[in-house]
Amino acid sequence: MKLAIRHIFMILFSAVMVYPVLWWVGASLKTNSELSSPNIFPASPNWSNFSKGWNSVPGHSFSDFYLNTFGLELAVLIATLASCTLVAFGFARLDFPLKGFWFSLLMLTLMMPGQVLIIPQYALFYQLGWVNTYLPFIVPHLLASGAGGTFFVFLLIQFIRGIPRELDESAKIDGCSWFGIFRRIVLPLTKPAIVTVMIFCFLWNWDDFLGHLLYLNSVDKYTVGLALRMINDSQSAQQWGQLLAMSLVSILPATLVFMFLQKYFVEGIATTGIKG
Repeated sequence: MKLAIRHIFMILFSAVMVYPVLWWVGASLKTNSELSSPNIFPASPNWSNFSKGWNSVPGHSFSDFYLNTFGLELAVLIATLASCTLVAFGFARLDFPLKGFWFSLLMLTLMMPGQVLIIPQYALFYQLGWVNTYLPFIVPHLLASGAGGTFFVFLLIQFIRGIPRELDESAKIDGCSWFGIFRRIVLPLTKPAIVTVMIFCFLWNWDDFLGHLLYLNSVDKYTVGLALRMINDSQSAQQWGQLLAMSLVSILPATLVFMFLQKYFVEGIATTGIKG
């Protein structure tokens, strides 16, 4: 009896959680006049909302914005993985002067609210002439200091510390350098944590609407989030079905990434917590 009650409660709770998503999908297939209808799905789905929304920005289609976004995501991912893995390996395996001090400083930056850095960062990038380019998003990640960089370094440090040092000693006996140990031993064993970093990095940068709004001024460089804002602002008679259709399409990449890499994500979080 208790099990049945628990299942009924979970089904009802799941229905409440899923309802907004179902309404979202149904509303993307409605016309403006049908949005006030109590029915979740329209009697005659208006599939043209997707095609019209895809080409709703004059002179551009969402294909351009997706290419911009995926190109930026790829560059940020490569920069983040290259820098964060090296920094984490250094803190976890190497001994150097003031190591404890630098690690404490690293942890202090993790506690600093990102909002206090917006103005000085913008002033710096403006002086460097990087506004309306992708450099403000890529270069900080090359230094392991972009959005979430400190968290990624800490996550990888905790994971690498759980790898037995005996493997390092065996590799040294075979004549392997520190970089060889990093490339041949640590990186393959750190795969779950690296995939976790990739998922977080992808999701956070995909959703970084404020950063894209601050630094990108040209429509040719706009990402998907900024394109959605243009749909909302560019039409005198707002077509809500088209906007909802494109917002639905915009979350598909992030959803698919999480769905297909969920196994590694859970494994990376679980093993990092155990070994940390």
